Amino acid sequence: MTDGRDTEGRDATTGGEIAPGSFTLDSRLSGALGGRTAQAFERGFGHRTVGDLLAHYPRRYAMRGELTALATLPLDENITIIAEVIEVGERSMRARRGSIVEAKITDGTGVLTLTFFNQRWRAADLRPGRRGIFAGKVSDYKGQRQLAHPDYELFDDATPLEAGDAAAKRWAEAPIPIYPATSTLASWQIAKAIELVLDGLAPLDDPLPASVRAAKSLLAHREALELVHRPERDGDWKRARGTLRFTEAFVLQTALLERRAELRTHTTAARQPVPGGLLERFDAALPFTLTGDQLEVGGEIAHDLGEPVPMNRLVQGEVGSGKTVVALRAMLAVADSGGQSALLAPTEVLAGQHLRSIAKMLGPDLAAELMPTLLTGQLPLAERKKALLRAAAGQSRIVVGTHALLGDNVSFADLGLVVVDEQHRFGVEQREALRLKGQSPPHVLVLTATPIPRTVAMTVFGDLDVSTIRELPAGRAGITSQVVPLAIRPTWRPRIWERLAEELALGRQAFVVCPAIEAKVVEDEGPGGAAGVVSADGEGQADAAAPVASVVAVLAELRAHPRFAETRIAPLHGRMTADEKDATMRAFSAGEIDVLVATTVIEVGVDVPNASAMVVVDADRFGVSQLHQLRGRVGRGSVPGLCLLVTSAVPGSLALQRVEAVAATLDGFELAQADLELRQEGDVLGAVQSGGRSSLKLLKVARDGDLIAEAREMAQEVLDGGDGLAAHPALAAAVRRRLDEETSGYLSKG
Repeated sequence: MTDGRDTEGRDATTGGEIAPGSFTLDSRLSGALGGRTAQAFERGFGHRTVGDLLAHYPRRYAMRGELTALATLPLDENITIIAEVIEVGERSMRARRGSIVEAKITDGTGVLTLTFFNQRWRAADLRPGRRGIFAGKVSDYKGQRQLAHPDYELFDDATPLEAGDAAAKRWAEAPIPIYPATSTLASWQIAKAIELVLDGLAPLDDPLPASVRAAKSLLAHREALELVHRPERDGDWKRARGTLRFTEAFVLQTALLERRAELRTHTTAARQPVPGGLLERFDAALPFTLTGDQLEVGGEIAHDLGEPVPMNRLVQGEVGSGKTVVALRAMLAVADSGGQSALLAPTEVLAGQHLRSIAKMLGPDLAAELMPTLLTGQLPLAERKKALLRAAAGQSRIVVGTHALLGDNVSFADLGLVVVDEQHRFGVEQREALRLKGQSPPHVLVLTATPIPRTVAMTVFGDLDVSTIRELPAGRAGITSQVVPLAIRPTWRPRIWERLAEELALGRQAFVVCPAIEAKVVEDEGPGGAAGVVSADGEGQADAAAPVASVVAVLAELRAHPRFAETRIAPLHGRMTADEKDATMRAFSAGEIDVLVATTVIEVGVDVPNASAMVVVDADRFGVSQLHQLRGRVGRGSVPGLCLLVTSAVPGSLALQRVEAVAATLDGFELAQADLELRQEGDVLGAVQSGGRSSLKLLKVARDGDLIAEAREMAQEVLDGGDGLAAHPALAAAVRRRLDEETSGYLSKG
């Protein structure tokens, strides 16, 4: 999109003549803007329809008299600013033929240079005294910030004056929408495309029922779209955003409540334990007392399992709170009724750990009856065939596995319960594939060791009943967390390994965690496939150019260190085979390995009570919840835990704030809220639940908790009245548009 004119000849960025009523929200952008422009929007933002484009809301608004603080512009980021031209010059290039036009723009305090190669006409265009919007990537040239070949649009001050004082005043006071942009789509080009589709938009039915709109004193949807994109004064876009924010919350909550109601229209087999059966025998043999939270959540699950409708429950619990015991008791209740349970784990290490933990808790007699079986993609063929036969014949009442459980060749005799561990590692389609393996819809229990703030639970898991385990089992020695800020205290570096050696000298074991396997090879088993490494986009580590700590490098360093000459050290990461990972974890659990140098494959589920110390290298490259999960691998028994969070993040950076937040508390729920507030917003629904176009637009879960709760309550009232969603076709259409194809398919499945 170089000149704004597409291959069909329509001028998509200057607002060609479009007849009113030409488009609906479902119209394809290619028909509204032309093929080439539509492709640019799809590549840049994933927009395919007019509705997608109109939901591309301005990120802020500027005024024509306003200037931007140029001195604070971040390097290597695409920016859009308003500034004034103060100087223009032209000079010849030294190394080759041609000329350079340089224009200096200012905000009154700082100066930014615009550079154009072989574009002499720019000198006449950029006259001193003119103001406009400038967009490009900020770079540094000889210590000065510059924009090379920026896009810009100058304010034509003469045009509105010819129309009279009133028009001039409106023009001067109208806020200028500044849109999230790309290197190929500048903010004003996006604005012109939006103006084009707004001019041609057919009348809209309002997605909010009239009663809801009146109760909240909200604008009509068409008016809100107009005012958010074409405001005449500040109050216009503020009112419009308020309406659109509530609409977003209402539509999302309607979708989640519909999903919840739809699931409850299905029937399934009630699963109840029998007197003297497997669950009763298990409880009688438990060597410890269940916590109050475990008993309460267990009662909620037992009630759900005893109903003839499928359970859909999320259990969130603190690290080490005993969610596995709660899930196993549910599996035993299902086994008492003759059914099977499938436990889906995100990694082979965790699947193997779950199997060993379950077998240990069951004891030899119950394990022999239930025959818990492991099914993963890297099992030898003979073992895999045996596992498949046990599952299909119903011999194995508990099948633990990874994505291999989802294969077409995996079948069950009577699948009664699906347990999904660390659900954020799976897409909804993967969970759905396992659910469909039941003869009747199985009960579903979702586990997460990542505590979830109330607003996120409503926003992301609104179709699930949520149970919480906060209480930790008695006898835990606790964990001490310490930040090692090398940017401030570089002399502390040698003390890291000295402190680790002191723990080992007490006969204990330790983890050393790195974000990468080797240089430039990031762990591939972490959430989202990237070991939680934070990007260097202003939210990440202090120095993106610094080498990432790797398992290979740290392993070599420790083996060469004189304090670890007799120490048994081994690696553990996602590129090892399943057999290698399993053998390493078994050896570590048996005390045959002293130190594991690992990636995030040890993030969840690994339970070695003798492991007392953890060193997280480059801790700023991990997220808050991930650091909390990693720390939870130590201090799990009577041995006190120590966690050293090593970081080179600079003082005052968001990266260092995240690490300090983790060190300040062991309360995962408090950390989850702190993490939410640090991040402010993000692709909460998209990253965690389904992806695609499901990212939040105007809602911020850290801020809008009360609004989301109110929207949920009002959505429930609408759905409970009369014919439910069928009585509100515009709302139904908005629900369909709001969710991506994957989620829409999920919502329609039983």
